[in-house]
Amino acid sequence: MTSASEVAMSNETGPVDPARLRAVLDGPWARVRDAHREHLDGRFLPVYGETGDQARERISRLLRELPVELGIGGGFPTEYGGDSDVGASIVAIEMLAQVDLSLMVKAGVQWGLFGGAVAALGTRRHHDAYLRDIIAGEIFGCFAMTETGHGSDVQHLRTTCVYDPRTQTFDLHTPHEAARKDYIGNAARDGRMAVVFAQLIIEGRRHGVHAWLVPIRDAHGNPLPGVTIRDAGPKAGLLGVDNGRLSFDHVSVPRDMLLDRYAQVAADGTYASPIENDSRRFFTMLGTLVRGRVSVGGAASAATKAALTIAVRYGDIRRQFGTADADREVLLNDYLAHQRKLLPALATTYALTFAQTELVTALSEVQGGGDGPVDEHRQRELESRAAGLKAAQTWHATRAIQMCREACGGAGYLAENRLPGLKADTDVFTTFEGDNTVLLQLVAKGLLTGHRDEFGSLDGWGRASFVADQIRDMVLERTAARALIERLTSAVPGRDDEVAVTDRGWQLTVFEDRERHRLDGAVRRLRNGAATKKDHPFDIFNDVQDHVLAVAAAHVDRVTLEAFVAGIDATTDPAVRALLSRVCDLYALSVVEADKGWLLEHGRLTPARAKAITAVVNGLLKELRPHLRTLVDGFAIPDAWLHCAVLREEPDRQETMAVHDAATT
Repeated sequence: MTSASEVAMSNETGPVDPARLRAVLDGPWARVRDAHREHLDGRFLPVYGETGDQARERISRLLRELPVELGIGGGFPTEYGGDSDVGASIVAIEMLAQVDLSLMVKAGVQWGLFGGAVAALGTRRHHDAYLRDIIAGEIFGCFAMTETGHGSDVQHLRTTCVYDPRTQTFDLHTPHEAARKDYIGNAARDGRMAVVFAQLIIEGRRHGVHAWLVPIRDAHGNPLPGVTIRDAGPKAGLLGVDNGRLSFDHVSVPRDMLLDRYAQVAADGTYASPIENDSRRFFTMLGTLVRGRVSVGGAASAATKAALTIAVRYGDIRRQFGTADADREVLLNDYLAHQRKLLPALATTYALTFAQTELVTALSEVQGGGDGPVDEHRQRELESRAAGLKAAQTWHATRAIQMCREACGGAGYLAENRLPGLKADTDVFTTFEGDNTVLLQLVAKGLLTGHRDEFGSLDGWGRASFVADQIRDMVLERTAARALIERLTSAVPGRDDEVAVTDRGWQLTVFEDRERHRLDGAVRRLRNGAATKKDHPFDIFNDVQDHVLAVAAAHVDRVTLEAFVAGIDATTDPAVRALLSRVCDLYALSVVEADKGWLLEHGRLTPARAKAITAVVNGLLKELRPHLRTLVDGFAIPDAWLHCAVLREEPDRQETMAVHDAATT
């Protein structure tokens, strides 16, 4: 493999055809992406200025009009109308996010969460009775997990479902207001059924959280007896999604409505499960639903790509200020300050794209086997990777879309230019499908589990069984890509000053060393805390929470860089490979530059080398400036999907500026 430092991209490769870049970025499910680009026309775009009721009506109608060619429900078994392609269904949701995020979320609730729960947690009885109608959109449903008082701590939900062997029914009940199901998509308007998560109780004994398929409305749309449905109220964005609140007043649920793939209740109340441990069973159940989290991360990145495309294209037509020796004003994208905004964000988006492709591919391999047994070890690895990437992707979306709004000035504040809608609609992504801070704690717990014998049980702070067991036992590390990473890092000389900062092996080593050092530090602090506060497990972990979150963040950075490097290595087009290599340099060095303080404090960088990195980053920005438009065109977002007024004026604006320039010359 050619080192990044050996590539002179600007002089040797020349312009790169965006179509060749697109072929790499589209990945294994290019056919799904192309189907969306071909079939989703102007009918599916957001309507600026509509009311919440208008948005809900429009999105509900469009959901039923989605062309079958898109395969939105493709992750379901073929016998019920799907194609058993988990990866295709995730990519389909991602593509919808570039068209209308309300439509994406509504589809995700219907087919990803509601339908996915019936498919993953139910058995053939439930599949035969409901899956075809769910896939066809004949039954709209909800995923009723989150409670007002327990959002992230799902294992301690307070809704109860008590079995009565005399009637062979469950009594579903909301004991108090804090136990109501909150923020439930499809609940306020369209949902007819809900997958409800509650504590199973039989003869006074709790068996942990299970899921039931519960009707909530009759054929006329009225709430069923004992079911209270309320609108969650106005939101900052996602107007087309009818979020609601559900409460149950001793609702009778037939025994066969328990989704019983992992636990069965006999007519006489006998409880049986192939997984004896309640916690392990619970996290196994949740693990089968991980594709929702993967979809949210991918959708956030898709929205970020749209925002960056708008900002880059606007920066190539908007001129501002001039110089004494210039006869025309300067394009925004020619300013270093503007490049400092757009290009590092673009490089991070590229890195996360390769990480997402790697994750979806691995998930498709693990969960694409239908009703067969799931490899629990790999499943937990994927849960950890999905948690970390979702946090990284959604936080990046929040920062990058805001930056794009600012980069477009006043134009970026107008609804007609799409950016305000992207900002409002993605804002909640950092807290739904798992609050990002909690998700990073789950990642950290997986990294720390291998050290638990040194400081005792970790169960006082989250649940270690949810995630992977060892820092080095991850999906990527078990593939041929791991050999590539090890080959690059082993070639790095012992002294940093002997190697260029654009050397890929050096970059990988810095990321790996930073993660390992932070992990060792967190373990040391936990061990000390266990020695002095062994009777206060919460305090032990709370005192080092900032350190363990830093460990998780460093871990996500590392696996993202490694995925990017592996993706470049698999690219056969020399020009595309050279361009991606420079983008990867910018991603890696931007992360290093942002964390210079820590690296300097811990002797990982000298002051001179830290200054050199800033100079190299600025050099990369100049080198990549001619390719800025190519990089966003590689996302292949149709012009119509951008739905941006100022870009529709682009040809006229360019012609006007040309006339102006000619007149001033």
